[in-house]
Amino acid sequence: MRTSDVSWPIVAGPLVLRPPTSVDLDQVLVWRNRPEVTRWLLRTTVDPDAFRRAWLLAVEDPNDFSVVADLDGVIVGTGSLEVLDGMGQTDGDAWRRAEGSLGYLVDPAFAGRGYATTIARALLDLAFTTLGLHRVTAGCFADNTPSWRVMENVGMRREQHGVRDSWHAELGWIDGYTYAVLAEEWTTTR
Repeated sequence: MRTSDVSWPIVAGPLVLRPPTSVDLDQVLVWRNRPEVTRWLLRTTVDPDAFRRAWLLAVEDPNDFSVVADLDGVIVGTGSLEVLDGMGQTDGDAWRRAEGSLGYLVDPAFAGRGYATTIARALLDLAFTTLGLHRVTAGCFADNTPSWRVMENVGMRREQHGVRDSWHAELGWIDGYTYAVLAEEWTTTR
């Protein structure tokens, strides 16, 4: 299944999630490289042209379900769901395209309104209900409290606390967290 095979848009509370257009990405780039946003990202700054190209190519990537979050014509956030092969023995096909990696980002002007939680919940529902994934993971710097709270709010469990496993340009080596949720857990928590 590709992004174009999903029934877009997905209405998630006040947000409309859908694949991005070039105009949407122009809106995202207004806030994407701001210090309050890049502080908690692995890729702290992005080249606008490369950013635009990568997002627009993702629409046809069968493993990438990246979206923009539209609130009455304003792009207030982004979400990503990358489909991956599961880890383990390669007998059979159960492990193929069985896992997902979740991410979300919200314009600081719209932070604190629950939009990251709304984006994450909608993408988890897509992962388990539409795509039939077995497991989804997400990670963050341990000091990024709003991010790990989103993961906990949507029913993910903290599986790993990496001690000084993450390089941060301003803070040096800091702790990182990994969260996950299984399909059968999602059906009971949503």
